[in-house]
Amino acid sequence: MDISEIRHDLSTTAKRLADIRGSLDLDQKKERIAELEQQMAQPDFWNDQNQAQKVIDENNQLKAWVDNLSALQEAHDDIQVIMELIAEEGDESLLPEAEEGLKSLQKQLNDFELTMMLSEPYDKNNAILEIHPGAGGTESQDWAQILLRMYTRWAEKRGYKVETLDYLAGEEAGVKSVTLLIKGINAYGYLKAEKGIHRLVRISPFDSSGRRHTSFVSANVMPEIDDHVDVDLKTEDLKIDTYRASGAGGQHVNTTDSAVRITHLPTNIVVTCQSERSQIKNREQAMKILKARLLERQLEEKKAALAEIKGEQTEIGWGNQIRSYVFHPYSMVKDHRTQVEVGNVQGVVDGELDPFIEAYLRKQVGS
Repeated sequence: MDISEIRHDLSTTAKRLADIRGSLDLDQKKERIAELEQQMAQPDFWNDQNQAQKVIDENNQLKAWVDNLSALQEAHDDIQVIMELIAEEGDESLLPEAEEGLKSLQKQLNDFELTMMLSEPYDKNNAILEIHPGAGGTESQDWAQILLRMYTRWAEKRGYKVETLDYLAGEEAGVKSVTLLIKGINAYGYLKAEKGIHRLVRISPFDSSGRRHTSFVSANVMPEIDDHVDVDLKTEDLKIDTYRASGAGGQHVNTTDSAVRITHLPTNIVVTCQSERSQIKNREQAMKILKARLLERQLEEKKAALAEIKGEQTEIGWGNQIRSYVFHPYSMVKDHRTQVEVGNVQGVVDGELDPFIEAYLRKQVGS
């Protein structure tokens, strides 16, 4: 980049920072931080631990907004100082330092803007991710295994923790179904972009004739919710079964009926959990998944009703094909909602999902 390009991009970055400052209303956030810290200083603050944790979480979130924006502004000001030195002394040897700093600032600013888009009530929560292969037997089950690896790698790159809540191995290869808990700030906010049908086109490694196959796998994403979220759940509506947990290949992983299956009779929603050796813990996890499924159902119904009021023709639900992964006859991944295309299929299945997630979130907020 030459000096005029850096000046132009720096000016654009300054405008973006000013826009963010205006939209965040930093003065109001600082006042709220002072209020929360005053609450935290009270001697009876920890009498209600759940409420105390909510206050701490809100305070940390607000401070993160303020501190991150201050750091971005400071980085911008440092680059501005370098540019002024270049202009005053005519020493362009400092240009590489300014260019490197600007590129770093632009990336951090993009990430910050993306985080700002996660403003819906459950965006900050952990995510429950369910992966289910469609028709096609071994071929689809192998595709489900590839997606399991893809999401695990994406999560690990972000520093999220991945727990397997339920896993049913395929008969020959892959998985019949898997449920993951992905733990980290904004995990649901990001992963909600992945909800839908994922289509794979490739030469099947299971076809001796080397023919091309198309496979489908559904990914369902829900926020993990705590006990304070109001979900209509009655004991008499539940059918709870226990059975012996099994691992890969069908072998039993312990000698007790620790796995739990819960059926919600009014909706016929079925959830299972066999991640723990304790039946009690598996039951707790299964109840969390069930609550998340019921909350998701409530949110979808509200969304559908709102769309009907507005006269929108969009389909509500997670049965739509959202993305195609083509290994043959060419290499491409295309998101059908945002039209984002990536030629490096292997990179995507190795967890490089951010271009698709960012495009989806920006489209949701109309930016």
